[in-house]
Amino acid sequence: MKTLGIFRHAKSDWHDARLRDFDRPLNKRGRKGAALMGLHIRDHAVGWTRLLASPAVRVTQTLELAGEAAGEMPPVTWDRRIYLASSATLLDLLREQSGDPRSIMLVGHNPGLEDLIFDLVPDDGSSPMRDMVEEKFPTAAYAVIELDIESWDQITENGGRLVHLKRPRDLDPELGPTLLD
Repeated sequence: MKTLGIFRHAKSDWHDARLRDFDRPLNKRGRKGAALMGLHIRDHAVGWTRLLASPAVRVTQTLELAGEAAGEMPPVTWDRRIYLASSATLLDLLREQSGDPRSIMLVGHNPGLEDLIFDLVPDDGSSPMRDMVEEKFPTAAYAVIELDIESWDQITENGGRLVHLKRPRDLDPELGPTLLD
């Protein structure tokens, strides 16, 4: 069995219209959410063996703050393909992972991460957490999917079980949606 973590970057700042999308930093709420989710990911205790992440500024800051709060993070492999990737691209990236790590966490962006959950977890009414993702997979959300596979190149659509989902607002209501979201 393999375990896949999906961690969306925290809330980013849109105030400087001159910045490219890739270069947008986190806003104050995002910095708080990244640290809070870092503690949750540590306490959830999966023990991630590989971390694959988009090199966009908001992702690098999310991981930096989450790692500082948690006190530890596995080494990160930055992969530009994750930036605004589709689910199909993310599946290809997972399939090409060598060494067959027991667990991989992907850190990146929507809609690709959300679509990856939809592609891996069957829409058969058996997963209330999948239904929550259908409502929204917000910034700094963290999901864990179990896959009954021996190696990452065997990953297939509808082959996973969503076993954990946590959003920042689940840990701190102040980090929930606002009228501006």
